Formats: sequence, C-alpha cells, structure tokens
Amino acid sequence: MSTLSNANIQAAADALFQAEATRQQVSPITQAHPDMDMDDAYAVQSAWVNKKIAAGDKVIGYKIGLTSRVMQRTMKIDTPDFGVLLESMYFDNNCSIRAADFPDPRIEVELAFVLKKRLFGDNLTIDDVLEATDYIVPSLELIAARSFRVDPHTGYTRTVMDTISDNAANAGIIVGDNRFEPHEIDLRWSGALLYRNGVVEETGLAAGVLDHPANGICWVGKRFAPHGIALEPGQIILSGSFTAPVIANAGDVFRADYGPLGEINCTFI
Repeated sequence: MSTLSNANIQAAADALFQAEATRQQVSPITQAHPDMDMDDAYAVQSAWVNKKIAAGDKVIGYKIGLTSRVMQRTMKIDTPDFGVLLESMYFDNNCSIRAADFPDPRIEVELAFVLKKRLFGDNLTIDDVLEATDYIVPSLELIAARSFRVDPHTGYTRTVMDTISDNAANAGIIVGDNRFEPHEIDLRWSGALLYRNGVVEETGLAAGVLDHPANGICWVGKRFAPHGIALEPGQIILSGSFTAPVIANAGDVFRADYGPLGEINCTFI
C-alpha cells in the first residue's frame, strides 16, 4: 500500500528528471520519506518514465536488476527489481559515451533477450521465455545514480526504494553485434570478462542470474501480470547482470569479452 501522496510522488519524479537534465544529483527520496514502500518507489519510477515519454522518448523494453544473491545482500532485499529501457538509452557497439552526461556512471555485463512473441501470465517458465525470444544478444548496462548513493551533506546511504524510484539505476544499454537463437547457446554457462583499460575488473557466468538468465524475464512477467501488462514483441529485456558494477570515468575504455558470443567495446570521453 502506498504511503506517499500523489503530490509527493510527482515531486520526487520531477527531482529525478531535473537531476538527469542538469547532471546534478539530488538527495535520496527516502531521506525525506523514510516510510515509503515498494509501491511508492515504482509509482515514482512510473511518473519519471511518463515525464520522459512526454518529452519525446519511447519505451523499448525493460531491465531486471538485483538478480544475483551478492547484490540482493548488498541492497538488503530478497527479490529482483525492474526498470524501463527508453529509446534514448540505446547505444551501439564501439560507441563513445560522454561520462559527464551521467551521474556516477557504471557498467554491468548482461544478456539481452529480444522478443518475437507476447509474454503474459503469472506462471511463465523458462521454456515460455525461450519460445517467445527472437534472439539473444550480449549487452552492457550503463547504470547511473540520479540521487546520491551516499548524500555528501548528511552521509545518508540510499536504499533499494531509492534505486527503484531511480528507474532501477538504469541509464543505458550498449548492444553487441552478434545475435544468437535461444537454443543455439548454453545460456547458463555463457560468461564474460569485463576489461577496463586493459585490466580484467569482473568476470561472471549468466547462471548467476537466478540460475538461468531467462528466470529474470519470468520474474518480471509474473510481476507485471496482475497489472495486465505484457512483454511485447520487439521489446528488449535485459535479464540481469552477472557481474558487479564497474565505475566508468572519462578516458576509460571498456571491453567485454563474451568468448564465442563476441565482444562489446565502448569508450567514455
């Protein structure tokens, strides 16, 4: 049950919207509203997305976050979260990204599922997801923090409610060149090495996402079902990171080596 008024929800969404526009982080919402719950957080996220759409953006899919046990322990939560992918967030392989455009940018390693069939229901299975998937493509998620991770004025650390409000920290998706059919690869054992400036910073296997990356998509489908929302053909679904986030600064060069699935490269300028 929501604890925030609609006025408070809209004010929080406005603050996050302006934080992104001005590249100036704001205080975590829970600092002023410590009793806000998950319904409140998703209401703020939805209001922020609506502001982006009103400004001319378009929804292209969703991201699932907090799928690994290590990240759930860090955020003191036992369930994943989700955010919305927007058209303005899409980057091609070998892109250059302005670090200054994003507050506290970081990179995570994922697999993205692009759908060819509608997915809806509260009893979705891995097989359902694979049957509905057109192709799978290696992808990096660019995350950011429109609200301070730690408020420099008070020392307050933001909570998972703040992260969810902040579109589950999503700011971009960098998509690889190689596409694969769902049954063409062993998804659980697909992995990557994430290099920053030639140094391996993170490694991981996609099984770190709820034991199978398609489980992340099952989760969000079940989460949406009571609200009558489906995952639609053509949408991109980021299934969840199987590495910890790596900080990105201007001048950093990233290379994600997915072995037989190819590479993703990006440079922060």
